Amino acid sequence: MQTQHATPSKEQIALLPEFDRLGPDRIALVSTAAQAQQAQAELSSVTVWGFDTESKPTFFKDQLSEGPHIVQLSTMDKAWVFQLHDPACRAVVAQLLALPGFTKAGFGLGDDRKRIQSKLGVDVAQMLELNTVFRQRGYRKDMGVKGAVAVLFNQRFSKSKKATTSNWALPSLSQSQLVYAANDAYAAIRVFHALGER
Repeated sequence: MQTQHATPSKEQIALLPEFDRLGPDRIALVSTAAQAQQAQAELSSVTVWGFDTESKPTFFKDQLSEGPHIVQLSTMDKAWVFQLHDPACRAVVAQLLALPGFTKAGFGLGDDRKRIQSKLGVDVAQMLELNTVFRQRGYRKDMGVKGAVAVLFNQRFSKSKKATTSNWALPSLSQSQLVYAANDAYAAIRVFHALGER
């Protein structure tokens, strides 16, 4: 029988040292076709990417999200935050997500898949839900990025409430939005590699 592992509590996580995030110097904002092609060339050198999306929050019960408004992909060295306003940039992102042979690893990706299908018209190929990997290893509930970072690195992954609920559809994103978004994808790739080493 498989061993059940406990997930650390919020209180336990709060006592841990801060997760070592990517700084702005290792985050690329991508909003044009040329920038997207450059990102595609860099990303194609590795076969697993940390993956996440952000959508402008909805505030009413039946309000439909028009997200995702940004897509984040990360390697162990750098993250790219793709804005989806420009049709040519959006087309490159759709290509990247539909590419077979590249794993896109992240947390809580159920909604992301549906929104990407609706907005970009592609299915995400080789999407890996990291919560599923933890469940297979005997963790009862969804880990999420905070629980995973606590368990694997003994560190605290903090998320700014202000950034979480900010407007991701804006034509220009703030530095705090970029750092928040990029590190969601970066933490996912770090977790993926740490799970492979265990």
